[in-house]
Amino acid sequence: MIKLVSLTALLTIASFNISASTNVPISGVVESKCVITTDTTGVYGNPTPNILSTAAADGGVEPVIRYDIISADHYKAVVSYPNDFSESPVLDDVVNWDGDVSVGEVSVAGMSIFETNKVEYNNTVEFELTIAGSVWFDVESEADYGYDKSLPAGNYSTLVEAECVAL
Repeated sequence: MIKLVSLTALLTIASFNISASTNVPISGVVESKCVITTDTTGVYGNPTPNILSTAAADGGVEPVIRYDIISADHYKAVVSYPNDFSESPVLDDVVNWDGDVSVGEVSVAGMSIFETNKVEYNNTVEFELTIAGSVWFDVESEADYGYDKSLPAGNYSTLVEAECVAL
């Protein structure tokens, strides 16, 4: 009888689901394996009254952006040359924009393939970063104001957008 009572008591206790639970957090920080640095700040030259240009022949300085690629095949560079002023006097006519982004210097000779395989659309150029190392992108920008109109005096600024997009 004692065995039966003990067995019954044990089964009764076992049938109650006594459990404890908790959530244990796990966290981490991901640092990009692609680093973007401004190597040279751009300057607009004003070769004619209606043109602003970063070309050296026009008195300008092309901006240069350096990408340090730590992990190859995991990122693409997306660089957009300007298509609007971030600061300017009031303009009462249209500004026609032109520009380009090209591979300048490279730390690994094989990176010249970046230029060959680039994809261009609108004012944006994409480069698959398939080789680790450093690459410098040269950005050309030209703003042509109206038809035979002079740009008003004042300060003009634009921005080059440079991104490292994880694949």
